[in-house]
Amino acid sequence: MPKEIKLLTGNSNKSLAEEVAEYLRISLSDTWCKRFSDGETHIKINENVRGHDTFVLQSTSTPVNDNMMELLLIIDALKRASAGRITAVIPYYGYARQDRKAEPRVPISSKLMADLIEVAGANRVLTIDLHAGQIQGFFNIPVDHLYATPVLLDYVMNNYSNGDIVVVSPDAGGVERARAFANRLPKSTIAIIDKRREVANVCTVMNVIGDVRGKDTLILDDMIDTAGTTVQAAEVLKKNGARRVYAACTHAVLSGPAVERINNSVLEEIIVTNTIPLGDKIATCPKIRVLSVAYLLGESIERIHEETSISSLFV
Repeated sequence: MPKEIKLLTGNSNKSLAEEVAEYLRISLSDTWCKRFSDGETHIKINENVRGHDTFVLQSTSTPVNDNMMELLLIIDALKRASAGRITAVIPYYGYARQDRKAEPRVPISSKLMADLIEVAGANRVLTIDLHAGQIQGFFNIPVDHLYATPVLLDYVMNNYSNGDIVVVSPDAGGVERARAFANRLPKSTIAIIDKRREVANVCTVMNVIGDVRGKDTLILDDMIDTAGTTVQAAEVLKKNGARRVYAACTHAVLSGPAVERINNSVLEEIIVTNTIPLGDKIATCPKIRVLSVAYLLGESIERIHEETSISSLFV
């Protein structure tokens, strides 16, 4: 087994990295991530990592390309410093929506990102709620795919009608996620939003499949980007007689007009995790409730280091 754990991070999500370090009862390794005057990324690790079990926590969220480059360069620096094992801990995996050729002459960007992470020198990947589960297969190294479900479930159970709620999938592709979530809540059922997406980030909500009249509802998704889908789904649920409408997701991308849309929507509350730092968006949107995934990541890192089961976290 490699030596003790070293946890490093770039600039993408330092607050989460600090929480994970606190859970592991270690200090973050001294890592220097700066920019040269021409915009190039400059990385330096200021302590010995030779033979250590190293974990690089970096979400590839906005600014996506800068954060991805920091991740790659930290991994490369660790490899050249003879780290024992290098695990890329990516709470939010950017480019995940570009996972296939949906039209002619376009790249499969999430596959390219996987190749870059491997070539840089990562021996393993730890991530949370990939947009498409098959992205695990884009890697030729082990991928531990975590789910934020336990974190979200705990909050819903303690705050929303003791779990008596309709879990709503915003599209047909999310039905399995909604069903798995509902199965762990007492007396919960599911509903599905039938929608048509005409262009990227713009969709038309058509209908609700399932009974929501007089009930509290929870729209469940892996991520919320511009919030157009979520807000339109909430309006349709209200029109179909839902008593209250909540939303939950793992990754709060919240780009463009998302915060304004949420503030002006019929949503009572939106539950998200801290896989992506929200900064001042929390102050400008009182409907957002942020839950921490530090325990999930910290416990998983410890189990990877000790070579014990991660899947038992979700039983």
